[in-house]
Amino acid sequence: MSPETIGMIGIILLLVLFVLRVPISVSLIIVGIFGISMIRGWDAALIQLGTTPFSTASSYSLSVIPLFVLMGMFLSYSGFGNDLYRAVDSWIGHVRGGLAITTIGTSALFSAISGSVNATTATMARIALPEMRKYKYDPGLSTSCVAAGGTLGILIPPSVILVLYGILTMEPIGKLLIAGIVPGLLQMALFMIVIYVMVLRKPEIAPVTEKKPMSVKLKSLNSVWPFLLLFVISIGGIYLGFFTPTEAGGVGAFGAFLLAVLTRRLSWNDFKLSLSETTRLTAMIFFILIGADIFGKFLALSRIPVMITQFVAESSLSPMIILAVILVIYFILGLFLDGIAIFTLTLPVVYPLITMLGFDGIWFGVVMVLVMNIGLLTPPLGLSVYIISGVAKEVPIHKIFKGVLPMLFAMILCMVLVIIFPSIVTFLPDLMK
Repeated sequence: MSPETIGMIGIILLLVLFVLRVPISVSLIIVGIFGISMIRGWDAALIQLGTTPFSTASSYSLSVIPLFVLMGMFLSYSGFGNDLYRAVDSWIGHVRGGLAITTIGTSALFSAISGSVNATTATMARIALPEMRKYKYDPGLSTSCVAAGGTLGILIPPSVILVLYGILTMEPIGKLLIAGIVPGLLQMALFMIVIYVMVLRKPEIAPVTEKKPMSVKLKSLNSVWPFLLLFVISIGGIYLGFFTPTEAGGVGAFGAFLLAVLTRRLSWNDFKLSLSETTRLTAMIFFILIGADIFGKFLALSRIPVMITQFVAESSLSPMIILAVILVIYFILGLFLDGIAIFTLTLPVVYPLITMLGFDGIWFGVVMVLVMNIGLLTPPLGLSVYIISGVAKEVPIHKIFKGVLPMLFAMILCMVLVIIFPSIVTFLPDLMK
C-alpha cells in the first residue's frame, strides 16, 4: 500500500476508536505506532515510541499547563467561586433575569482563573442553580445560562485548550492567551443580551429578586479583588512582557495558594484534592500530547498534509470558501468528539493549510475554540449539558438542550463577527511587547 492509503486508513481507524470511547491518548499512540511501522518498519516505530514521550514531556512550554490548572484548583476548592457569585448578584441580581445574567458574568470571571470548561461549569452549577431554583427561575433558563457560561472557560485566559493549540502549532502561547480576551468578553455580552431579550418576552421565566442596599454591594467587592488581582498579575504580566506564560502560571499558582492560606479557606484535605486533580488532569493532557506527537509523525510520513495542501493550492476556490468548509467540518466533528481529540486529529493537516491560505494562526486558534464551544452545548456529545444534568437531576436533559438553543445563536453570531472582523482577535496580541 502507498503511504497515502495507509494514512487514510489510520485516520478512519482513529475516528472509530474515538467513537468507541477508547482514551484519546491510547488511540493516538496505537494508530501512530502501527502506521509508522507499516510505512517505515517496526524499528522506526519502536524508536519513536521510545524517544517521543521524553522529548514531548520535557518541553519547557508544557510546564505552563499544570501551573494554570493548579491556580484554578486552589481557588475552586477554597470556595472563592461562591463569594464571587454573591458579589456579582448583589449588584445586578435585582433586575429581571439578574440571577441568570449574574451567572454569565460570574462564569466569565471564574473562567479567567480556572481556564477549564469542566471546572467552570461544575462550580457554577453547584452555586447558581440552587439560587435560581430558590427564586423560581424557569429550569430551562437557569440550566442553559450555566451551560453557556461554562463555555467561556476555554476562551477567556488562561485557557488550557489555547495553550494546547500553541504547543501543537508552535504559535506563541502568550499571544494566544491574550487573543481570547476580547472574543470572550464579546461572547459574554451576547449571552447577557440573549437572556435580557428572553426575559423581556417572557417575564414569568425570571422573577424579580430583592434589591441589595449599597452597603452590601460595597462590602461584596471584597470578594472580587482576589480574582482581579491574580488576573492582572498573571495575564497582565504576559501582555506587558513582564512574564513568560510559564512564569505567569507560577506566579498565579503561588498567589492563589497564598491567598487561600491567608484567608484560611484551604484545608489540608482541599490542598490534597487540588494537587490530586491537577496531577490527574496534567497527566491526561501530557499523554494526549505524546500521542499527538506520534500520530503527527505518522501523518507526516503518509504525506497526507502535503497532498491536501497541494490540492487546495491548485484549486480555484477562494480562501473564505475553504475556511467555511473547514469550519462546517469542525462543527460536525464537535457533535461527536471532544475538543482535544479534534485538535490532535486535525491540526497536523489543517494548520499548514490555513497558514498557506494567508490566515493568521492565532486568529484561527480562537475561531476553532468558538466552533468547538458550540459542540459543548449540542447533542449527542454536549459535555456541558451532561455536567449540568448530573447536578440538576430533576430537570430532563431534553429541556436543557432546548433551553440552550438561544445561546447557540449567540455563539454563532460571535463566530461570524470574529470572522468578518479579525481584529477582534488580533488587536490585543498585536500590541504586545
